[in-house]
Amino acid sequence: MTGDNRLSKVEILFQQKKYTEAEKILQDLLREDAGNIDLLYMLAEVNLQQDKSEAANHLIDSAIGLSPDTPQLFYVKSRIAIQLDNYNEAEKWIYHALELDPYNADYFSLLASIKLSRKQYHVALEYADKALEIDAENLLALNTRSTALIKLNKKEEAFETIEGALREDPNNAYTHANYGWSLLEKGDHKKALEHFKESLKTDPDFEYAQNGMLEAIKAGNPIYRAFLKYAFWMNNLTAKYQWGVIIGIYLSTRVLNYLATSNTALQPYLTPVVFLLIFFAFSTWIITPVSNLFLRLNKYGQFLLDRKEKMSSNFVAGAFTIFLTGIILYFLKSDNNFLALAAFGFIMMVPYGAMFAASRYKNALLYYAIAMTIVGVVSLVNIFSNGEIYNLFTNLFIIGFILFQLVANFLMIKEDNK
Repeated sequence: MTGDNRLSKVEILFQQKKYTEAEKILQDLLREDAGNIDLLYMLAEVNLQQDKSEAANHLIDSAIGLSPDTPQLFYVKSRIAIQLDNYNEAEKWIYHALELDPYNADYFSLLASIKLSRKQYHVALEYADKALEIDAENLLALNTRSTALIKLNKKEEAFETIEGALREDPNNAYTHANYGWSLLEKGDHKKALEHFKESLKTDPDFEYAQNGMLEAIKAGNPIYRAFLKYAFWMNNLTAKYQWGVIIGIYLSTRVLNYLATSNTALQPYLTPVVFLLIFFAFSTWIITPVSNLFLRLNKYGQFLLDRKEKMSSNFVAGAFTIFLTGIILYFLKSDNNFLALAAFGFIMMVPYGAMFAASRYKNALLYYAIAMTIVGVVSLVNIFSNGEIYNLFTNLFIIGFILFQLVANFLMIKEDNK
């Protein structure tokens, strides 16, 4: 088979998403022509599609060394940086690609997408519009423009844009998924579900659509729907404002609690507000795993949950069972030790609910949850053996719980802000 025929086969395999087979052919071709820029570029692209970021980066660096003035190579390098969650590098390389070729719609659309991920919505809209000036049918630019408009609360214009994208390619999985997420943010979970279904018909393994469908199904519950509205609002804020909300809730709780305890006339009115704020803060940690637990009763929904989501929901259910058991035994035996058991179960719902949350520090929250479990169990053993509720391990457990909320918020906000 000639080199040209093999390249044609690579293109077909790429379209069919048979990346492993395409990679083997490209490696054979590179052994025959190690300095071929096009082959290095194609092999980097194949590795990128397989999430082999480091291999893709090595290949594209080799190509750049041979041809430092080829803008397409920096475009791919930017996409590799995105896959590695390095958005500073991604911006740097796409800007360089635009310096070499300032009239490329793909480069402007990728820059717009990066700005969108960094919550720079006005700038994302500006670059998406620049891409569309060059290529009015650029799907990434259309989708990015639509999402930026949603974030800027220009919903009517946003949906006009994304409907235009669907007219360009009615079966595009990304556009349908993006439309679904926009509808979900708007509050129309039923229509969102239809678009996630369409997306998964085209690409059954598309994680963006799978996650969207999961949220749309859970949004059928009005309580979760309200939480989702809060989550979208919180997610659209930059890091400093997210911290502002968290600190604001904490300080409001402290001030209202102080006023309630120091003013008996206000106590009947302020105490319920304090409990409501505490319940709200607590519920934001556990509502996702609890909703996943109920979703497992859905004959379709259960297949959308991955292993970690199922495990987290199981642990939250186990902690809740411990809490209920402690409460029941306390009323049956009038033994304060069982209140400690109930408190352990109640508190552990929070770390179990967040232990698999996305974080740049892999498994950090999982290890923290394991450490809290060990300290809590040792504390309970001491309590039931000598009857001392306040011991060294109890204090460590309480301090650990307070710090967990700060650490978890720090890690999740950092992950959420590129």
